[in-house]
Amino acid sequence: MRITTGMVQRSTLSDLNRINEQVTKAQRRASSNRQIERPSDDPYNAARALQLRESLAGNQQYQRNIKDGQGWQETAEAAMSSITDATQRARDLLVQGTSDTTDPASRESIAKEIDQLVAGIKQDANATYEGRYVFSGASTDVAPYLDGATDAFQGDTTTLVARQVGPGVSLDIGIAAQSFLGSGALPGDGKLLDTLRSVAANLRAGDTAALHGNLTQVDTNLDQVLSARALNGARQNRLDAALSRMSQVEEATTGQLSETEDADIAKTLIELNSQQTAYQASLKVGANILQTSLLDFLR
Repeated sequence: MRITTGMVQRSTLSDLNRINEQVTKAQRRASSNRQIERPSDDPYNAARALQLRESLAGNQQYQRNIKDGQGWQETAEAAMSSITDATQRARDLLVQGTSDTTDPASRESIAKEIDQLVAGIKQDANATYEGRYVFSGASTDVAPYLDGATDAFQGDTTTLVARQVGPGVSLDIGIAAQSFLGSGALPGDGKLLDTLRSVAANLRAGDTAALHGNLTQVDTNLDQVLSARALNGARQNRLDAALSRMSQVEEATTGQLSETEDADIAKTLIELNSQQTAYQASLKVGANILQTSLLDFLR
């Protein structure tokens, strides 16, 4: 079989193109630091990388949910802290008002301050986080209490706000203000707003016997506020633990993803240098083989 010059040229060019593709592939791997550029490079690890990325995206969403819950809880804690201070102040005023030496004018002044404390407590209960009311239950677009003498709770007491903090794990982060503030004197529920309205009325009436009973009730209401704060604090601790756990999972998943699809940079650079050396050598050999002249045909 006769080997023609054209056959030699085509064979040489084919070999050069094949080596050049390997050099290009090694260059892309070195520049991107990825050993999997397309699923066909490694179908098994490509599928595993997709699963790890999906898991990582879900983990990051859980972390965003947790951080949102933490902001919600911090807002609630700040509001309840202010409510606690107002209740303590109301108790001090009540002790002052029960004294037999307090004249009617002083009791009226105390009653007016109690009214202002009630208005301030309702304002604290209308606290918002990112435009959502934190004490309205699931009705986050509705203020828990209206301004004025009406103390009726406006929110939803049947459903609380929750956040998904892990796979199949949901945590309630909302507290309905009705549970510790009540709906005022109209239902007579004995909660804080009802008690403080009763205190103001008894101060104006000069009913010291009823005021002594109010003092005991205020202590009970203060315990209810502190209990709500304790629940909120426990949830904050759980959110902190969940965030720490999700951060650890994210770190582990990121490491697995790196091991699956990232290239070994040292190995890749060595391979690239080898491919480039082979390519340069092939060019020189090809040049010598294809270096024909008229004298070559005359021999």
